[in-house]
Amino acid sequence: MRILAWLGVFAVVVALGTAVIPQALHPSSRAQLQTTSVGFGLVLPQGLLPSPVASIPTTVQPSPAAPKTSTPTAPKKTIAAPAPSRAAIVVRSTQQALINQDRARYHLAPLTWSSCLYNVARYEAAHLATPGVAFKHYDGVSRDLGCHLGRQVGENIGWYSGGINDSKLNAMFMASPEHKANILGPYHYVATAWAVRSDGTAYIAVEFG
Repeated sequence: MRILAWLGVFAVVVALGTAVIPQALHPSSRAQLQTTSVGFGLVLPQGLLPSPVASIPTTVQPSPAAPKTSTPTAPKKTIAAPAPSRAAIVVRSTQQALINQDRARYHLAPLTWSSCLYNVARYEAAHLATPGVAFKHYDGVSRDLGCHLGRQVGENIGWYSGGINDSKLNAMFMASPEHKANILGPYHYVATAWAVRSDGTAYIAVEFG
């Protein structure tokens, strides 16, 4: 099994070596992984500042003076605002649940589901499952950035000839330092999608944001 890491905007390929397939794994059940992550920041050129917000003066016409009357006023009651509650974590895939279990073991916050990232994952997995398409990263991270979920995004992809198997792929991701770094990365959102090719090979895309 050849593992490739794609890092940075220009997707530089780094060969990491060959992994040993466990003895219990059937020879026809092969799998491969790839990972990539990219960060971005906004830098303003020197001297360039955001345009100031203009305040528009308003004129209020005075109303005719009303006769003054002394009316007793009731004391105002102060109502305490409710404490803000943290949004519940949305889990919509087995792979996501396994990722959150991995993060919990390292005392990291769970990742919630993103519908935008799911659209990216579904597209990437379907593309990889197309016969004749090379197994590599395409424009997943660029699409992830389009979801505007944070300053850093990442993508893990993999395939398994034995069909959809979340626990197998999650174990393989965690056994690879680059894939593990994405799973334990500084993200808040995740989405995953599988696509199965006509020969039964399953492809997974995991998008982080």
